[in-house]
Amino acid sequence: MTALTLKDLTKTYPGGNQAAVRGLSLTVESGTLTALLGPSGCGKTTTMKLIAGLIAPDAGDIRLNDRSIVGVPPERRGVAMVFQNPLLFPHLTVAGNVGFGLRMRGLSPAQIAAQVDPMLARVRLEGLDHRRPIELSGGQQQRAALARALILKPDVLLLDEPLSNLDPSLRDDMRSLIRELQRETGITTLVVTHDQAEAVALSDRIALLLDGKLAQHGPPEDFYRRPATEAVARFFGGVNFVPGQSRAGRFHSALGPLTLPRGVIDGDALLTIRPEALRLGPGPNPREARVDGITFLGTQTRVELSVSGTTLQALTTPDQAADLRSGTEIAIALPPDALWLLPSPAKP
Repeated sequence: MTALTLKDLTKTYPGGNQAAVRGLSLTVESGTLTALLGPSGCGKTTTMKLIAGLIAPDAGDIRLNDRSIVGVPPERRGVAMVFQNPLLFPHLTVAGNVGFGLRMRGLSPAQIAAQVDPMLARVRLEGLDHRRPIELSGGQQQRAALARALILKPDVLLLDEPLSNLDPSLRDDMRSLIRELQRETGITTLVVTHDQAEAVALSDRIALLLDGKLAQHGPPEDFYRRPATEAVARFFGGVNFVPGQSRAGRFHSALGPLTLPRGVIDGDALLTIRPEALRLGPGPNPREARVDGITFLGTQTRVELSVSGTTLQALTTPDQAADLRSGTEIAIALPPDALWLLPSPAKP
């Protein structure tokens, strides 16, 4: 298996005012699936094209294990890329598309067929080998493109927004298929997405890019429980931020003193708590709050609260929020193990 390492990777497009990717260093561990996550324009697709060899970096290195692939032609890198649009050859059948790379390698028709048929079964396209791309659904086209990449047995598989053009129901099926095939084959895989929920459900680890730089890299739960910065926390739905100071295991702010989890360092900080972790009702770190607004969101209800002049939000179930009314006073709790301290914002 193959580890993918990016070292100080930088790319600025001609005429660009700033680098699309700036000093990016990242290791995708061998045999894992990593989501390259971030908003539009953050450098995700540029990073993928650099790895695939479709564009060249201005600086930095790209390595597969101990081998640098900078300057190596795309077809000799051991990297396969599946684009957001499947880009199947319209004049070829499904089998012809899936076996195209093998034909370019000089395999005989019999050798190609011996690999194509099992691959079509693995991506659930058996019986569709003689169809043309135009006769396939969007999900089937994407599976054919995935099969075309996997059949080459690449060292690294790159998937650029593979689910973005699919209906929600098809997304779930395709996500499960990608995860299943990656675990089955053990191919080191990097998936570009802008969808936080998709990244969390799909990946072993997430690399979050913001403004062309790596903001945080780690297991999905870290981005919810232990975000590195306020920007990371906000990208993952954080809305509660309270400035203050940590002293001797307590956080002092407009909310009054709050007990913190063990091991917190003293100093100025920004306290955050996930809206779904803020409890309505009695509990640790109790406070009195006024209900300022209630918004039904389907499976959840958002409750806007005012606590000592500070605005907080809670997410709860519709049943738990059924008796709440705007303007009423309620008890809330901020459990210490749900509190997390971020670096204090830089002063102007």
